[in-house]
Amino acid sequence: MKTTLKITVVLALLLSIVSCNKKTRRNYQYMPNMYESVGYEAYQESDAFANGVEAQLPVEGTIPRGYSLYEIEDTNDGYEYAKANLESPLDSTAVDYARGKELYDIYCGICHGTKGAGQGILMKREKILGVPSYADAGRAITTGSIYHVIYYGKNSMGSYANFMSEEERWQVVAYVEKLKADLEK
Repeated sequence: MKTTLKITVVLALLLSIVSCNKKTRRNYQYMPNMYESVGYEAYQESDAFANGVEAQLPVEGTIPRGYSLYEIEDTNDGYEYAKANLESPLDSTAVDYARGKELYDIYCGICHGTKGAGQGILMKREKILGVPSYADAGRAITTGSIYHVIYYGKNSMGSYANFMSEEERWQVVAYVEKLKADLEK
């Protein structure tokens, strides 16, 4: 009788231990701070950094993934250099005029017009004056000058570098060159 009681207690104890074990989750956390980290709000005060703010600027010299530097200066000399020397990295198979037209219509068409003749909606409503046509004789624009102006802006046109990726800017450049060729026919 004592033996049967001992065996029953041992079996019950084993059964309870085995039934508590779940193979779908970890049973023990050796370093719980790594599994359950403290969540911080981006702009709250905190002791985590010396300046007392959670949101920190990237380290100087950091370049975002997928970003490439454009090292031509935003000066007249830089513009002339880009105009003479900068070429598109897109080959003829990578140029997508449909995508270029879509981006051009979003960002450029409002001032320059859908055909590049300088007759956009803002020009017609006289909100912005003096937007020249791509076909004007005095406008000797090149691939490099178009990209440079999109990147930095010129005169009353602001920069569009933050609105488009590098590849998108080159698509717009290709489309502007197509519009210029169509106007000059």
